Amino acid sequence: MARARNTAGSGPDAEPREIDVVVVGAGASGIGAAIRLLRENITDFVVLEKAGDLGGTWRDNTYPGCACDVPSALYSYSFAPNPGWSRVFATQPEIRTYLRDVAERHGVGRYTRFGAEVTDARWEEAAGRWRVSSTTGEFRARVLIAGAGPWHEPRIPEIDGLAGFPGAVFHSSRWAHDVDLTGKRVAVVGTGASAVQFVPEIQPEVASLHLFQRTAQWVLPKPDRELTEAERWVLRRVPGAQRALRAAEYGLMEALGVGFRHPWILRLVQRVGLWHLRRTVRDAGLRAALTPNYTLGCKRLLMSNTYYPALARPNVRVHPTALREVRGSTVVGADGSRAEVDAIIFGTGFHMLDMPVAEKVFDGHGRSLAERWQGSPQAYLGTTVSGFPNAFLLLGPSLGTGHSSAFTILEAQLDYMIDSVRRILGNGWSSVDVRPEVQDRFNAEVQRALQGTVYNAGGCSSYYLDANGRNSFNWPWSTPRLRRTIRAFDPADYTIRHRDTTGAAR
Repeated sequence: MARARNTAGSGPDAEPREIDVVVVGAGASGIGAAIRLLRENITDFVVLEKAGDLGGTWRDNTYPGCACDVPSALYSYSFAPNPGWSRVFATQPEIRTYLRDVAERHGVGRYTRFGAEVTDARWEEAAGRWRVSSTTGEFRARVLIAGAGPWHEPRIPEIDGLAGFPGAVFHSSRWAHDVDLTGKRVAVVGTGASAVQFVPEIQPEVASLHLFQRTAQWVLPKPDRELTEAERWVLRRVPGAQRALRAAEYGLMEALGVGFRHPWILRLVQRVGLWHLRRTVRDAGLRAALTPNYTLGCKRLLMSNTYYPALARPNVRVHPTALREVRGSTVVGADGSRAEVDAIIFGTGFHMLDMPVAEKVFDGHGRSLAERWQGSPQAYLGTTVSGFPNAFLLLGPSLGTGHSSAFTILEAQLDYMIDSVRRILGNGWSSVDVRPEVQDRFNAEVQRALQGTVYNAGGCSSYYLDANGRNSFNWPWSTPRLRRTIRAFDPADYTIRHRDTTGAAR
């Protein structure tokens, strides 16, 4: 098969380029997909990346203090271990460098077209092809792999008067590094994973920091530190050391994962969170405002050794309320509290379950994925969607966990995807489309199993719940079960169309 070239099919009037596979996105998912394709000697593909560089969320998120909350040895591809991590929990620059290095070693760049934003992808039933339009040209592909991911498009709430605010306004994932916060009065909206990391970084330099907290978060101590030279030498030189560390960290995380399926265990673990809060926040009123009223794990698990101490500093005020409106330079909380500020920073997360890519992918009848989902994303094994043949979602719905690494989920999906693609290309299949009853049965089973988990029964509202109040994010079982379930493509789950000798589908 011919290698992808960056010159063919360019320009708005050029003929669509015929190709086997289009991969959307050059983050961890897209890089992993490209490497797996190359390992199968599938070279007629292209990776379309709208930005000017790869890295995905680890390219975009450059806010102060940005780091991973999964141990470094686990937050990496199993086939590309990194002996060079400097910390137990890697920082954003290290992770971005790691992704770049892996992509370079495997030659992914040769197949990647940067500055190519996908604007439209439509299934052509008669041809058995995806017609993919991008800002740099069109493609007709046998297979579409969507690796845009859920941690991609920032979510900024609609707030009255925000457009009239005279100072700097930005989201943590689009950090304005040209804005000097030194001596400024700053409002931070949101208290999720990003805010927990950047608030302690900016607190010492700002004149005042007003944190608008709609819901208190459970924050556990973070067992992070720099690795010693001796430890790094062992990981580089001793055979099996990295595998052993990865296995140990995986076992610890899976042990914690048992609690997500049995919330009473996490109610015991949250005592550590209460101890951490009491130890670092002496003021009783502030401590009360920071104490959650739901079970740990119901929202994303957060870890920090510096967040609570930063909130206890004299120049910080916690507003235990949502931000309601902005009046000139004044920010006003839903409880009526207000503050004069010079900058507003949103740490309000992403479009997790209403991913923009769903509005760009259309079935053979012209209905978008978003229209089909109606606010509640569903897929078979979080990977394929009935009515959208030959399309694969990476890190799709119902696969998220509260305790493990996204790489664990991703690699299971890549196994499934490559098995499917190999059969489509090797057997001359026109299309594979998961049967609707198979997809419905899987999702019904997931929803039943979620009922007793902390995600659903923990007493909170989280980004795990979609616009209809349904949990479309979480996998309710262990990751070993996930890997067993998403192990190999089963043709019996799909309607498979072949090409006859005339080229017609049957």
